[in-house]
Amino acid sequence: MKLLVFGSTGQVACELHRLLPDAIFLSRAEADLSDPPSCAAAIMAHEADVVINAAAYTAVDKAEDDEEAAELVNGAAPAVMARTACARGIPFLHISTDYVFNGGGTRPWQPDDETSPLGAYGRSKLAGEHGIRAAGGRFVILRTSWVFSAFGSNFVKTICRLGQSRDSLNVVADQIGGPTAAQDIAAALVEIARQMHADKGAPGTYHFAGAPDVSWADFAREIYRQAGLPTVVHDIPTAAYPTPAQRPLNSRMDCSTLEAVFGISRPDWRASLTTVLHDLGDE
Repeated sequence: MKLLVFGSTGQVACELHRLLPDAIFLSRAEADLSDPPSCAAAIMAHEADVVINAAAYTAVDKAEDDEEAAELVNGAAPAVMARTACARGIPFLHISTDYVFNGGGTRPWQPDDETSPLGAYGRSKLAGEHGIRAAGGRFVILRTSWVFSAFGSNFVKTICRLGQSRDSLNVVADQIGGPTAAQDIAAALVEIARQMHADKGAPGTYHFAGAPDVSWADFAREIYRQAGLPTVVHDIPTAAYPTPAQRPLNSRMDCSTLEAVFGISRPDWRASLTTVLHDLGDE
């Protein structure tokens, strides 16, 4: 199975490279998502059995003042990729986000629930979803949440850095979701790709997030516990930590359809955190 991956330096792309060193990984210089036609040309230029889009505009707060750029990368480019993959008759896998929901209530979001993004980033990702579905073909949209790894910038690395110099830290406690290791997302994508290439599974939108669901504050406490840092975490409400982009309070996601169709269950993020902290310790 030959895989073509858009993205080479992001968290999921780096983990995919660990799993699939022989896959083709396209950097921004080779396929710039702000230039969607270049993405179509890249798919046409490479012989691939499955295309995975692991690239995105992920600056959530910056997107509030830069929505046009976010929509181009997260909305227009994936739609073009999906149409080109469909024309070639090969599966297209795409990563989306819990930010397509408004975060209301406490019930886990199901893939077919009504979407209502709170900000520009969520709107741009939702535009990409719409474009992919409109393209038809054999696609899988994998919504995930709270991604962390030893690569790039993420909550785990920030919390560890702050814990080196602070005795205590205020962390939001009323946003609830499933932290998800990039290594687990990569493994799920590879399994989905394998099944789709074998004409198994089913096209559609699925959810994938680590278990159990926790608050950011409790996530931070577990990071410090495993890292052996004495930093004390104090719970604060979202209102006490204002950001340019509004975050959903409820990011719980129902992942049962992914398990039913592809046999992929929710990973325990605490075990994955142990691996990530080990990787960070080796740096």
